Amino acid sequence: MKTDVAIIGAGPTGLFAVFQCGMLGLKTHIIDSLDQIGGQCTALYPEKPIFDIPAEPSITAADLIEQLEAQAAPFAPTIHLGHQVTEIDGVEGAFTLKTNKDLTISAKAIIIAGGAGSFGPNRPPLDTIEEFEGQSVFYAVRNRAQFTGKRIVIAGGGDSAVDWANSLAEIAAHITLIHRRDKFRAAQSSLDKLAENKEQGKISIKTPAQLHQLHGENGLLHKITVADMDGNTTDLDADILLPFFGLATDLGPVASWGLNLDRQQIKTDQSTSQTSIQGIYAIGDISIYPHKLKLILTGFAEAAQAAHHIQYRLDPDKAQHFEYSTTKGIPLKN
Repeated sequence: MKTDVAIIGAGPTGLFAVFQCGMLGLKTHIIDSLDQIGGQCTALYPEKPIFDIPAEPSITAADLIEQLEAQAAPFAPTIHLGHQVTEIDGVEGAFTLKTNKDLTISAKAIIIAGGAGSFGPNRPPLDTIEEFEGQSVFYAVRNRAQFTGKRIVIAGGGDSAVDWANSLAEIAAHITLIHRRDKFRAAQSSLDKLAENKEQGKISIKTPAQLHQLHGENGLLHKITVADMDGNTTDLDADILLPFFGLATDLGPVASWGLNLDRQQIKTDQSTSQTSIQGIYAIGDISIYPHKLKLILTGFAEAAQAAHHIQYRLDPDKAQHFEYSTTKGIPLKN
């Protein structure tokens, strides 16, 4: 299989890279190790509202992916799901990518839009937690309605914990939010809403506290024991536990591709999104440069930069005339 650009990662930035490449006449193949498009947006928080997408005061992660898919559709990308890219060989203009399912793709350029790489939840260190996973313990909210009328304990101190506490307070019987510190790391507007829900009795907050033991049978929780920093314990009535302790990430094969890495991220040129290897670009959460803002809209801008630089590198003699989409329109399919 041959293409102009191979895009690794079908999350929001990868999907927008399809659109940007398409607007420049570049054909794309997009590869993702998951069995569905959307990356973390689909796999971890499809029903979570996102508030910082331009022109969308509030949009769920799932709806954002649906819109990005529709935006990319006119350019007919070839999508390979359930494939992990294991090898990259060649040079700019003639790369070869191989996947774990013996798929080989020839591409002139590569965009890595792999988010945080391979990811999974950080599990709390509780002996019996696996017995309750999928029935009473969940690391993501994929169907908000299933928590209607439930007594929910949410553990964590970041945006996900606070945002879901506020969201689920609208439908749950009660929410208890626990964190090992007194302060939460979340947007001030979310903290204000949390305080309001606490005052109305919808949410109880226990800090400093941490998970100690789960009680239940046949996968169904009845109580959760939490402990303070001195070891004093308290039992909480609970049907559901939502631990939000972030993701355990792994770059996987990416780490062996000879790129300039900074921990679990790829160093890039901020002006072009190109990595230390000519013809290979990185966008979204997997890329890093000084003072980068880790926002979806930043990844969108990086996708545009990468696409335009790829077009220039592949045909440097062609006059580059930037045109707004309002005047250029969407190229018609052949």
